[in-house]
Amino acid sequence: MRKMAGILGVVGLLGLAACGENIGQQAILGGGTGAVAGAVVGGDPITGAAVGAAGNVAFCQLYPERCR
Repeated sequence: MRKMAGILGVVGLLGLAACGENIGQQAILGGGTGAVAGAVVGGDPITGAAVGAAGNVAFCQLYPERCR
C-alpha cells in the first residue's frame, strides 16, 4: 500500500510539473504538490514542499518550452 501511495505521489508531481508563469508561481505549485505527496507517502510535508518547489522551479527553468 505504501508503494502505491508513493507512485500516486510521483504521478501527482509529474502532473503539476511545469505549471506557473513565473518563478513564484512555479515554487508555490511545486511546493503545494510536494507537501501533499509527502503527506500521502507518510513523510514530512515540509520536506516534500521544499523538494517539490525546488524541483518544479528547476524543471521550468531548464525546460521553459515545456512550462505552459
